[in-house]
Amino acid sequence: MRSLVVTAAALAFALPATAAPTGQYRATFAEAPAKASFVTRNTIWKCTGATCVAPRNGARDAIMCELAAREAGTLQSFAVADAVFDADALAKCNARAR
Repeated sequence: MRSLVVTAAALAFALPATAAPTGQYRATFAEAPAKASFVTRNTIWKCTGATCVAPRNGARDAIMCELAAREAGTLQSFAVADAVFDADALAKCNARAR
């Protein structure tokens, strides 16, 4: 019985580490960023033209949107996996744009 409790406790601590976020961030800017890549905190964005992508890292999606706008400029759209930000959420991101 004791080993069952120890095993259950070990699994409880292991599960959050393996439950990594899936998908990616996709940001489309009003103008192509000056560089083909940029970094926000610990996330590397790779750009082709005005569209940049980065692996999802577990940070709050709205924060990542704001960081991208602050680093590279006004966004036309922002998506996480297949979920596209609506106009209100995008406006909040663009309030942080440089």
